[in-house]
Amino acid sequence: MKDHIIHNVTINGIDVRAVYSEDNVRGIFIPLLETLTELHRQKGKRVLAMLAAPPGAGKSTLLSFLEKLSGDIPNVDKIQAIGMDGFHRRQEYLISHTTIRDGREIPMVEVKGAPETFDIERLKAGIETVAAGDNCGWPVYDRLLHDPVENALKVNGEIVILEGNYLLLDLDGWKDLSELSDYTISVSAEEETLKRRLTDRRVASGHPAEEAGRFVEFSDMYNARLCRRYSKRADLELVIDKDGNYRDISQKHTALAAATFSESTP
Repeated sequence: MKDHIIHNVTINGIDVRAVYSEDNVRGIFIPLLETLTELHRQKGKRVLAMLAAPPGAGKSTLLSFLEKLSGDIPNVDKIQAIGMDGFHRRQEYLISHTTIRDGREIPMVEVKGAPETFDIERLKAGIETVAAGDNCGWPVYDRLLHDPVENALKVNGEIVILEGNYLLLDLDGWKDLSELSDYTISVSAEEETLKRRLTDRRVASGHPAEEAGRFVEFSDMYNARLCRRYSKRADLELVIDKDGNYRDISQKHTALAAATFSESTP
């Protein structure tokens, strides 16, 4: 294996070039695939994992890479990656409906990507179908069309990883979703890293740079801070540094919890 792997993929209609280090592949990604494979073999039927991360953390690209990696290495089961973005409400709905932001009533389209702009009931029903092991169609969001494409995917994998911003959100309407999964993963990053990635992505989808920056600060970063403040803990917790490398902080949190318990135990 090289010291890094380049992964070229089209995500939501946009071409993406991602670079993953050998250390991350060997130390984090392959062990994750091995864990999911073991869960699948123990369970004897479909495993549903969830990966939650704020906007701009590269979760869709990462899952695309994990999907490919699972087919390239021996002794792990193939995974299928799907996303929750296909459950965005359609553009005409967002234009014609309003929400409250900072005490002001505004069209939903101005905060597209916020939790209230998703069809949460339909998303939950879709997750329940996948968790039950049924094969089904699955929508995908296209950033160039600005709308979901229905039944763009056929969910038929034995290990399915669903990604989305709010899958671990500990707020009404969202907090029960993670209970449908067998394993959870979170990815986080510093705000400046997220802001840079989000602005670049919006420019790539055809928006002027100045307008892209305003939207990212008003909408995307609001959602990123919401994720940071209200998300539940995951089984595997990863942090991305400014160079794009991943670090597993799960053990750090486990050790902290153990130390806290020890100190509080008579």
